Amino acid sequence: MLYGTMKVAIGGPLRIAFRPWVEGMENIPAEGPAILASNHLSFSDSFFLPAVLDRKVTFIAKAEYFTTPGVKGRLTAAFFKGVGQLPVDRSGARGAGEAAVRSGIEVLERGELFGIYPEGTRSPDGRLYRGKPGGLARVALATGAPVIPVAMIDTEKIQPPGKVMPKLMRPGIRIGRPLDFSRYQGMEHDRFVLRAVTDEVMYEIMKLSGQEYVDVYATAAKRQIAEAAKTAKAEEKAEKAKAES
Repeated sequence: MLYGTMKVAIGGPLRIAFRPWVEGMENIPAEGPAILASNHLSFSDSFFLPAVLDRKVTFIAKAEYFTTPGVKGRLTAAFFKGVGQLPVDRSGARGAGEAAVRSGIEVLERGELFGIYPEGTRSPDGRLYRGKPGGLARVALATGAPVIPVAMIDTEKIQPPGKVMPKLMRPGIRIGRPLDFSRYQGMEHDRFVLRAVTDEVMYEIMKLSGQEYVDVYATAAKRQIAEAAKTAKAEEKAEKAKAES
């Protein structure tokens, strides 16, 4: 009931203001469980995709969105619950992965749609990064649910980092054909199988999105970018001090 209310309150205005275009809607099953595996370019991805679908889709979100104290915290928690997001504590990498898997299995066992970002975090530069096998592949093999690759297009251009006001433009969503991994049933603990499943999904997302693929994890890329920025800042500071001396 709350999801339906939030979908009308948020999804309607999003569709009117941004007019997202969609290809491959016929690949979303009318009923039954399925996993929507998407690239991740923007915070808004979790809103644009549900806005264009007739069915409810449940994503996972970091627990901090649900536990922040105060009025703002309660409103934020109500908002994320309303748009169908489930809290996952990411304080421990292994624990977070297990919680994400359990959440995904529970959603699919109810016959619903489960949304997941295999990259694990937003792309730092618009490129597609290596998928993490611990969540997507394990959930797919444990449930037998089909995996539907999804490509979000240009959502990162709507509100780039540092911009307060979003840019009114048309993002796109391409939905690929369902992928069947039943041939690997019962092998969800084989790390080579998990890697193969994840790589196959990421390849399909790459074809749909047209993104350049980078064979490293996005989290590692973000660390490298942060370290490079820190080094550049330190060098600039040193040069400035040298010039003033």
